[in-house]
Amino acid sequence: MSSTSEKRRFPRLNRRQGIALTATLVLLFLPLLLVTLDGQTCYSGRRTIRTLNQAVALTTVKGQRYFQQEAANVVDLNALQATSHGKSRQERVLILTPLKNAQQYLPRYFELLDRMTYPKHLISLAFLVSDTTDDTVQILQEQASVLLNRWGHDHRYHDISIYKKDFAFDLPEDKRHTFELQPLRRSFMARSRNYLLSAALKDDHAWVLWLDADLVEYPPTILEDLMSVDVDVVVPNCLRETEDRSFWGYDKNNWQETERSLELQKDLDPDYVLLEGYYEFLTHRYLMVDMPTHHDRLEKVPLDGVGATFTLVKAHVHREGANFPAFVYKHQVETEGFAKMAKSMGFGVYGLPSYLIYHIMNS
Repeated sequence: MSSTSEKRRFPRLNRRQGIALTATLVLLFLPLLLVTLDGQTCYSGRRTIRTLNQAVALTTVKGQRYFQQEAANVVDLNALQATSHGKSRQERVLILTPLKNAQQYLPRYFELLDRMTYPKHLISLAFLVSDTTDDTVQILQEQASVLLNRWGHDHRYHDISIYKKDFAFDLPEDKRHTFELQPLRRSFMARSRNYLLSAALKDDHAWVLWLDADLVEYPPTILEDLMSVDVDVVVPNCLRETEDRSFWGYDKNNWQETERSLELQKDLDPDYVLLEGYYEFLTHRYLMVDMPTHHDRLEKVPLDGVGATFTLVKAHVHREGANFPAFVYKHQVETEGFAKMAKSMGFGVYGLPSYLIYHIMNS
């Protein structure tokens, strides 16, 4: 009777069960092992072995300590291309938006962004928030949590980064577009763009999109559409939102030089900054908002200056050194200076006069 009871209490394991039990015990107790090397014991806080690979990598031979060798990360940038078929080729896009006191614009910003048909898992978002006194950062964090934790890989964005950098530059909203303050304001905007670009651009990004926070309408297919034009820098035509849909140009930083505008610049001081849309100084340039809009919407025209309401750039343009000058470059700063710099480097800069997007009607 006692013999039968003992057999029931301690059942005999076959070979397969014994191996499984042994493996389970090893996995359970391996993280607790203390490895003694050269007379020193590696405790938690110095090095705790947590996996079998780590245990194998950390060994001793003749009293010497050997760790698993690390290898350099080799990235072949020759294979990284931005093409007209970005969606089908699974090309990564980095969307960059500098912000300041933008909480009122963010709901529509994310609504339009999420409506785009470009695959979410191929999109990285990055924001630089500067000199902000409202809840912009908190709203970004809350929205990022939603976009990064959706069910299903294809519905989640690849990654979202929020950077904070203050420049101690405070300009009242009613002075934002004052003519005399524009060179200084645009210089600070250039610095914020360069901070954001240098912090967020990774080695797998094929495209960079500069997206304004206060757009109110653009087509869901806009990324694929602009990619299909297959140029280094491309911008749509940005108008102001109006209740009656009447034609009001907004982004006047998209323009072509003319013979008259070039002649005018010959007599200017090299440090003089030219600005568009101000009666104080007429530049005589041909603005894209003044060009015909009834043609095919993907019909492109060469530009000499661009804004950044929705500016798509092949990432190699930035990688090769074209950024946003905070100093005067050929009578321009910031986005228009970027266009001038890109063209000086041999890149193509184009606009789509008939491809219309809309900006909030502000002062």
